[in-house]
Amino acid sequence: MAQTVRFRLADDAAAELTGLRARLVVAGVPVPVGRPAVTVAAATTIPSPARAALATAVRVLTLPTLWLTNLTAVAGRDEQLVLAAVVDTELLAVHDAVHDVLAGKVRGPVATYLPGSWVPHCVLATRDPATAFTTLHPLRPVRAAVTALEIADTRTGEAAPL
Repeated sequence: MAQTVRFRLADDAAAELTGLRARLVVAGVPVPVGRPAVTVAAATTIPSPARAALATAVRVLTLPTLWLTNLTAVAGRDEQLVLAAVVDTELLAVHDAVHDVLAGKVRGPVATYLPGSWVPHCVLATRDPATAFTTLHPLRPVRAAVTALEIADTRTGEAAPL
């Protein structure tokens, strides 16, 4: 995976999620670097025409507010602890709109972010989900307004708003 489309979260929500990650660092649990976000789509390459089409489409979308509520361990290359979002029709409509715009315009789309497979979440810990869960539990829900869409490069960590 090289490029992602992400929901950029409001500053207050990003600060709250960063605070949760800081608690995990104190407990010795590795966390992702950079501003917390929720990935909406991923592909090997998201070329300029796809980015331009997405930037045009996002101007007419009403971006959702997320409730990040469920601490969940996710298996993969490395086990992670994520804070999953409550899924509602507004969130799914924006997700579908993003994928409608990207369809046929990106190279190497990542299947786990496609409609029907996607689980919206913010990664809190990149390993040791059991310790991370114990450190953060109980956790109150985080209300996170989505302020923009951004494109991020997973190799460099750079993100640019659309």
